[in-house]
Amino acid sequence: MNRIVFAACVGLAFGVVTASCGTPTGSCTPQNCATGCCDGNECVGGTLATACGSSGNTCVNCALFAQTCVTQRCVATGTGGGNGGGAASGGGAANGGGAATGGGAATGGGAASGGGGVTGGGTGGGATGGGGATGGGAATGGGSATGGGGATGGGGATGGGGALPNFSFFVVSYAAIQRLSGSANGFGGDLRYGETGLGAGLRGADKICTEVAEFSMPGAGAKGWRAFLSADQGEDGGVVHARDRIGNGPWYDRNGRVFAMTLANALTTRPTGCNTTICNDLPNEDGVLNHAPDGTQVDNHDMLTGTNSSGQRYTSSMTTLSFNCQSWTTNSTNPSVTGRPRVGHSWPAPSGQNWMNALTEAGCGAGVNLVEMGPPNPNDPTVGSGGGYGGFYCFALTP
Repeated sequence: MNRIVFAACVGLAFGVVTASCGTPTGSCTPQNCATGCCDGNECVGGTLATACGSSGNTCVNCALFAQTCVTQRCVATGTGGGNGGGAASGGGAANGGGAATGGGAATGGGAASGGGGVTGGGTGGGATGGGGATGGGAATGGGSATGGGGATGGGGATGGGGALPNFSFFVVSYAAIQRLSGSANGFGGDLRYGETGLGAGLRGADKICTEVAEFSMPGAGAKGWRAFLSADQGEDGGVVHARDRIGNGPWYDRNGRVFAMTLANALTTRPTGCNTTICNDLPNEDGVLNHAPDGTQVDNHDMLTGTNSSGQRYTSSMTTLSFNCQSWTTNSTNPSVTGRPRVGHSWPAPSGQNWMNALTEAGCGAGVNLVEMGPPNPNDPTVGSGGGYGGFYCFALTP
């Protein structure tokens, strides 16, 4: 419900800021607002005749505000792609009063009455636009009294003219795995997700990361998401190391908490310098510590990586079989043919402390085990046998 209400406000931020709102986790609920609707973490004045925004995968009621449906959102007619104020990453999103490249480009604005000047931010906007005399939202504009849409100025939570807040790392939750796979057993070791050809498993996993990130924070899908997975073969047929896929950092969780500031800091048993709240219980896409995603702790720490403690593809002199489910393209339950995946631990346990490299699962089959039953069971050759559901880590190239 909160997500639908939020979508209703995107592109419709107008009127007077009446009060701050939101919950301790930073989300917005309409009952916290004195009038109007909730945009980001602020109550924006104005009374809407009816709800608008997304309903399933379609827009509804946009015409009531003389607006057009773009990427499941109601935006000002004429506003379009990712650089406009009100498209998927722009105008009036939870994180700012304009597009990522400036609040209110020449081709659009955030609110129906305009979202800034012709050149964005700056001197445009005025009383009914998305920017005050000095840019980004005077007290009578579409943002806060001190900035352009965000609580402290400049658009997003950290400023910068509407750029999304820091969000560049998460553990894919069991709920997301179920939703995208369409199965209570998840994907298993086959992460192709509709992709074909060499590197399909990695591309499919990256696509899963992107969709999960976008679902959690509209616009975040454009940050360039990569699954932390090593593989025997990439698109060029060569070995792929997870560490080479994710950029150089920094990385932050959904609530802006530091995972690691540099690649070197990330590639340690537990990330060096990480926020102490999350370091030993890495959070999912909603910023929730994943050991107890629904409030009760479960045995779910095994995360697919195919990776050793240096962030490179895991191998063993004892076998030539794959430790990455044949480059993440199979969910076979015959480990003597397809091998067994290497996993890391999202929270440390006696069986392994390292978030990248803890133990080898029983097999590549699709399966879930959330009850502590000891080490991986050879009679249950699935990715969840030792305590998990086939989750994995996602990193964005843009913080």
